[in-house]
Amino acid sequence: MRSALAAVGLALAGRAGARMARAFGVSISRSAVLRLLDALPEPEVPAPRVVGVDEYATRKGRVYGTVLVDVETRRPVDLLPDREASSLAAWLEKRPGIEIVCRDRAPFFAEGATAGAPQATQVADRWHLWHNLGEAAERAVARHRQCLLMLVPDREVKAELPAPPEEKADSPWRSERFANRIRARHATVHALLEAGHSRRSIGRQLQMTHRTVKSLADAAKPEDLFRGQWQHNRTSVVDESKPYLDERWDEGCTNAWKLWEEIVPLGYRGSYGRVSAYLREKRTSPRSVAAQPPAPRVVTRWILSRPETLTEIEQLRLKAVLANCPELDALTGHVRSFVHMLTERQGERLPQWLDAVRQDALPSRHTLAAGIDRDRNAVIAGLTLPWNSGVVEGHVNRIKMLMRQMFGAGFALLRKRVLLAP
Repeated sequence: MRSALAAVGLALAGRAGARMARAFGVSISRSAVLRLLDALPEPEVPAPRVVGVDEYATRKGRVYGTVLVDVETRRPVDLLPDREASSLAAWLEKRPGIEIVCRDRAPFFAEGATAGAPQATQVADRWHLWHNLGEAAERAVARHRQCLLMLVPDREVKAELPAPPEEKADSPWRSERFANRIRARHATVHALLEAGHSRRSIGRQLQMTHRTVKSLADAAKPEDLFRGQWQHNRTSVVDESKPYLDERWDEGCTNAWKLWEEIVPLGYRGSYGRVSAYLREKRTSPRSVAAQPPAPRVVTRWILSRPETLTEIEQLRLKAVLANCPELDALTGHVRSFVHMLTERQGERLPQWLDAVRQDALPSRHTLAAGIDRDRNAVIAGLTLPWNSGVVEGHVNRIKMLMRQMFGAGFALLRKRVLLAP
């Protein structure tokens, strides 16, 4: 009976476990289920030789705990209620047989592992190293946004664009179709006037208002009727700001609200709608000469990807960007050198790689290099040894699922469920 109740508690813990117990013909409350579960002895787990450590969130951004996993058996060995270096150090001190500690590059795990298991080799996880490299690369690309304007022209796309309509040099109107309709109405009204019809009669025959007939009749020629929004090359309040807007557009800023906020202090007195309409016209114009530059994240993906996995257009565009920016070309070389070092397990090359990075004028790369240098031994071990924290990440995801099922249960019950689960 005790083992059956434990199975029920581990599966559904609490009220649902009590309902299942009643279904089995056992009369027991949910509090008793939890109490019996809490009284179960913890499993006897042999001291691990290779342990992985990572954090899990009970309240994301506020409360975190620590999970420890035997990397060789792939089973969790313990849960800690916090992620403090002192808690991890105390746990490791009780297990002197630990030889390897797999972790990410969080400083509290590094301090705890150093204090609690000085004899163990610390291994920085390779995925986290690659992730840190990608973030630093994206920051570097964002600082060189101007260099992204140099793209390989896409002749195939330009060839398919519709040719712009021919504009008459002597036409003062924006819409030739509308102009032709007005010319026809003007000619009809004047022909009826010459035939002796009154303006009221013309309005009834053509179903026009008196004001429309009057404006057509008073105009000596149809060109006198085109004013306001129908006038071609009409002056606009946004005209004086167009050079600035065009310059910012070429720099890659296409957010109408942001540009409107920028030109208001420069003397612009118009509305946001005028700015938005002007940028919408630029965005949808088939006569756009320059293609929209790619976002820094897109260029970063090109740099981080294997060259053979990129399309031909992506390879050409990346080649154009790198030819125009020596800094990004150097960044690409460092990334590919790190990839070779990571995939071939050549951690002994890390000092030379760090020296090469420091010689380039890439502040974001210097920050990454300084962080790696502080954790150099663990990073070299991570780039050399076969151990990693992948199995730990899997258990972190499983803990998230258990917490959603338990709907806010305490740490003690969570720890029991993680350690006693089959």
